[in-house]
Amino acid sequence: MDFTQHVSVPTHNRGHTLDLLITRGLMANVTSVVDVGISDHSCVFFTIKGSVTQRLPKRTVRTRCLHPEVAANFTSHLEHSQPNTLSLSVDISVQNFNNKLISIMDKVAPLKIKTVKAKAPPPWRTEETKRLKKIRRVAERNWRKTKLTIHYQIFKEKLTQYNKFIKHAKQEYYSKLIADNFSNPKILFSTIDRLINPISSSPYSTLSSLKCEEFAVHFTDKINNIRFNITQRPLTVQSDAFCLPFKNTLESFVLIDAAKLRKVISQLKSKTCSLDPIPTSLFKSVSLSCEEELLNIVNRSLQTGIFPTSLKTAIVRPTLKKSGLDVSDLDNYRPVSNLPFLSKILEKLVFIQLNDFINKNNILEKFQSGFRSHHSTETALVKVINDLRSNFDEKKTSVLVLLDLSAAFDTVDHSILLNRLHDMVGITGTVYSWFESYLTGRDFIVSVNDASSGRHGLTCGVPQGSVLGPTLFNLYMLPLGDVIRRHGINFHSYADDTQLYVAVSPDDMGPIDDLLSCVLDIETWMGENFLKLNQDKTDILIVGPEAERERVQSYLSTFNLNVCNKVKNLGVILDADLNFEAHANQVTKTAFYHLRNIARVRPFLSQASAEILIHAFITSRIDYCNALLSGAKRNTVNRLQLVQNSAARLLTRTRKKEHITPILKSLHWLPVSFRIDFKVLLLVYKSLHGTGPSFLSDLLLVYDPPRALRSTGAGLLVVPKVRTKTHGEASFQHCGPRLWNSLPEDVRASATVEVFKKKLKTHLFSKAFT
Repeated sequence: MDFTQHVSVPTHNRGHTLDLLITRGLMANVTSVVDVGISDHSCVFFTIKGSVTQRLPKRTVRTRCLHPEVAANFTSHLEHSQPNTLSLSVDISVQNFNNKLISIMDKVAPLKIKTVKAKAPPPWRTEETKRLKKIRRVAERNWRKTKLTIHYQIFKEKLTQYNKFIKHAKQEYYSKLIADNFSNPKILFSTIDRLINPISSSPYSTLSSLKCEEFAVHFTDKINNIRFNITQRPLTVQSDAFCLPFKNTLESFVLIDAAKLRKVISQLKSKTCSLDPIPTSLFKSVSLSCEEELLNIVNRSLQTGIFPTSLKTAIVRPTLKKSGLDVSDLDNYRPVSNLPFLSKILEKLVFIQLNDFINKNNILEKFQSGFRSHHSTETALVKVINDLRSNFDEKKTSVLVLLDLSAAFDTVDHSILLNRLHDMVGITGTVYSWFESYLTGRDFIVSVNDASSGRHGLTCGVPQGSVLGPTLFNLYMLPLGDVIRRHGINFHSYADDTQLYVAVSPDDMGPIDDLLSCVLDIETWMGENFLKLNQDKTDILIVGPEAERERVQSYLSTFNLNVCNKVKNLGVILDADLNFEAHANQVTKTAFYHLRNIARVRPFLSQASAEILIHAFITSRIDYCNALLSGAKRNTVNRLQLVQNSAARLLTRTRKKEHITPILKSLHWLPVSFRIDFKVLLLVYKSLHGTGPSFLSDLLLVYDPPRALRSTGAGLLVVPKVRTKTHGEASFQHCGPRLWNSLPEDVRASATVEVFKKKLKTHLFSKAFT
């Protein structure tokens, strides 16, 4: 909970530390611990660095009045303006387009200087609340003046009426806020934090332009230092062997029509950058009126292979990595980048064509699950855990190595990336020129409130906050899979997180030597590609029987390698026994923490809004990677069931002694064990019908008996043999076919994912509460 204990010396005359100084968010310094002779405890002298709460003065802000009529007026001005259809360059076209939007914005909603109070009134304060408060105060003064019983009863009545109205107004406000942002976790988290901690000091309240410049220099120097410390070696001939003999090339883009442009604009999030000429929400509402100019800009960029220069600037906001950290230490901040909305439109249109080409030619690494459709952290972990459990069934010990990279996205070399796009992907012609223009000449500005830094160039890295950045990073990492395969090592990657694992027989340590040799080759390859392997955060986990684990660990200790008992892999805590007890404990601890916070604000929320918060904060944690818990111990699953039970009682306001089954049934919530089965069956269905990863589809074999039986063509799967007596946890490879074969035939034969979900949930729901 981000608390810090500052006393580290004995404070009692028996030599024990009994007097503690515990803070959160405060800079405390224990100066001395002195025995003053008045007690058997010593006095702890300390200083606290803080700020005195003062009444802040009023401040002036520049704002625009964006009422509903603004969009209509804006559209009218756009329709009467002359569209820019001349054969101008892309940069001039974008500049003219932005200038026109700014000029119209100044006409329909000019900037106004407004004086605001330091503390804004609550948003639910209306004229009616003011009137009721005035009536309540009058009744209170009458009672205090006369002390009559009748006046006291009138005061109580007015007070109750006012409190009920305020409670109802708060409930309506937060219910609407939560309902409008049910899919935006950031707004939900900030809403809960504002309700629980209404007074919060922002680290940016006094940020100046000079401080923004320090942030900009710090972020730039950090990347430069990483690249400088990387062992720079020229690319060897062996690296060129990774070039793929592709048959198809992507030489030119397909021009965009109006329907495609409308679809992309509607799909993008309405996030506004300070470089945008008008707010994004307003732009999306008036985009039809300037559709011709937008198409001209987009298609001109795709035809000429030039990315507009004005769209290459990013606005960076420094954000604390974790609450409670020292706000004066620049290392505790991470840069959060934001790009202009027009840049995202153009990138999304290019991404669609690039992604179609990549998928059609099967270019991406098979065991790379990051930023790909039908892939997730759960599918990656299901594959890895399935392999580890299969090794256990074969009486082998598994060694899992989790590699960690330092600022991997920010150190990508542009020349190497462009060569990779040309040699390995097949990007040529105008498309290659477009990506070259897209990557070069980029810069950023650190901006917070009204303060900002100068422009700082970016000579490396894929653009943060961009649409194309994650895909370009996956293409940059393509040769890594071939480096690992040369050593015969199993692996799986999710973006820059790579997992290596081998199976070790009791009498053979050769796979471990191959694994260590592979790690050295990976480090060499990363040095050649300006990527830094963070050895301090690289973890090793040994999975298998305890006796074999000790033998393998003693062998690894000869190489000065640190073996962990527990590791965190893509948000899931893994232990040596793969029983997921530590993971269940952590999920339970975090879920109950958020559940207590929701309980504190439950009086302000309607049941529908409270259910949205519970699904966002609690259910999402219970369901995250729950397919891994199939076959886990009942006690492990019961811990998560307790969380769900508590959430259901909080939502329905029922007592602890009441039976939970009718409550879950009334909410139509599947119990945790059935939610696990639902997730496994959904993964099986998607893998069988082409909407799941290929590495999971390869694990499923359709049951095809050698002779004609009634089960022929029933859509059954082959269930592999596993040692369930000595190993209590079932693998995906085992539990998937087993659960699938137990389903009714009409459920297995569902045509679409939506129909399958509906039939499966009905089947499991009736099974759970029968």
